[in-house]
Formats: sequence, structure tokens, C-alpha cells
Amino acid sequence: MNMTVRKLHEGAPAAVAPAAVVALPAPKRAPAGEKLLAYLKMVAANVIPPFLVLAFLVALWEMLCSAPGASLPPPSSIIQNSWELIADPFYDRGGLDKGLFWHILASLQRVAVGYSLAAVVGVALGTLIGQSTWAMRGLDPLFQVLRTVPPLAWLPLSLAAFRDGQPAAVFVIFITAIWPIIINTAVGIRNIPQDYRNVAAVLRLNPIEFFLKIMIPAAAPYIFTGLRIGIGLSWLAIIAAEMLIGGVGIGFFIWDAWNSSLIGDIIVALIYVGIVGFVLDRIIAAIGAFVTRGTAAS
Repeated sequence: MNMTVRKLHEGAPAAVAPAAVVALPAPKRAPAGEKLLAYLKMVAANVIPPFLVLAFLVALWEMLCSAPGASLPPPSSIIQNSWELIADPFYDRGGLDKGLFWHILASLQRVAVGYSLAAVVGVALGTLIGQSTWAMRGLDPLFQVLRTVPPLAWLPLSLAAFRDGQPAAVFVIFITAIWPIIINTAVGIRNIPQDYRNVAAVLRLNPIEFFLKIMIPAAAPYIFTGLRIGIGLSWLAIIAAEMLIGGVGIGFFIWDAWNSSLIGDIIVALIYVGIVGFVLDRIIAAIGAFVTRGTAAS
């Protein structure tokens, strides 16, 4: 009996020892000081180079224009003579005697109307041309000819049609901004992968669903490229148009300063124009990056 039990024990499999649990070390987090240092390095890498270049250019400008007989004033003279314009852009003494803020605001209002119309109509026409071969053959040659007409060449025609400077300026912005939007939208629609169209056919999407769920998301990077070009052209066009139509606006302010021989005021206004144009471009780029999840050009 004992031998039988011993044999059974010898033939039984050995008990499996429980697996040891190895605790992995938690990932080390960078100290707050290191994160702050890395952030400061990134900011310095982006800020210091343009600041040094700007400081060099201003110093060079000061040196070249401080000589007797210079045709342009140096930065020190501009700050001294146009300090009121720089320090208080919000003054309003009635009529056309306003600070730069109000002139820029009036220009931005015109740009907002004209550019919004160009964006809506441009995306619609671009979609039509990109989706329809017959529309592309019929409209594309016409658009290619019209887009080469300079913006200011449209101003006399728009003044004759509307008999008012305000809608004429809006029309000039519209006709200037619409062409890159149409062209880029059409290219984006034509470049939609065939697989997307096959999926839409399998899912039996109606035209509205296909437009919203397939066409617009797929062509969005192209569309926002056209929108960025359009906003830049709009800002350029309104400055030139306001020089001719008059009234409150940054373009008229620059022309009026020229007539008054206030070169320093013109330079200050041009700096404001450049900053506003840069901000407008960044706004459209940020919206495009958000809508397209970073696939649009930044």
C-alpha cells in the first residue's frame, strides 16, 4: 500500500509555482524646471532671430536716412513727428480726422463683406467646375481670362454700376479674391480619390450627403489654400481702392498723408497694414488647420 502511494506521488506532475509579478518602474516625468527651460528655448529660437534682423534693418535705416538730403525720414524722426498717431490710434475728432484704428476698422468691414461673398460664391463655383466636366470646359477659360484683369481696373466699372464708393469697393474685393478660391476648390474636387467616390456609391449617399461628408472634407486643404490667398489679395485690393474712392479707410489715410507730405504718417500706416495683413493670414491658417486637422498648409 505504501509503495503504491509512493509510486502515485512520484508519477504526479509537480505543482507549478505562481509566476512572479515584476513591477516596472513608472516613467520619469520631466521636472517643471526642465519643461520651462525647453519652452523658453523654443520661444527664443522663434523670437530672437527675427528680432535681431529687425534691429539690424532699423539701425541701417537710421544710418542711411540720417544723412543730410535723405529723401526718407529716419525712424527716430518718424517716432518724434508721428508720436500722437502711434500712441493714440483711437482718437476721433469727427469727419475724416480719426486715428488709425478707425481707418483700419472701416477697411476691415469692407473686406469682411467682400471676402465673405467671394468665399461662398468661389467655393460653390469651384465645386461645380471640379465636379462637372461640361462646367469646367465652359467656365474655366472665361475665369482664366478674367482673373488676369488687375483689381483696380474693375473700379471704374463698379463705380459706374453702383454709383457709390462703398459697394464699389466691396465689389473690387469680391472680384479680386474669388479667383484663387475657385481655382483651388476646383483642383481639390478633381483630386478626390476614386476610393472615396466608390465608398459613397456603396453607402448610397445622396448629393447633399456626398457634398458635406466626402467632397468638402477631402478638398478642404485646397479650399483653405485658396482662402488664404484670397484674404491677402482682398487686403491689397482695399488699400488701393480706398485711395481712389475716398472716405474713412486706411487706403484713403495713406493717400491723404501723401497729399499733406506726411511721409512719417505713411510709414506708420504701412506698418499697421502689414501687421493686420499678417494677422488675417494667420487667422485663416488657424481655421484651416483646425478644420482639416493640420493637413492644410500653415
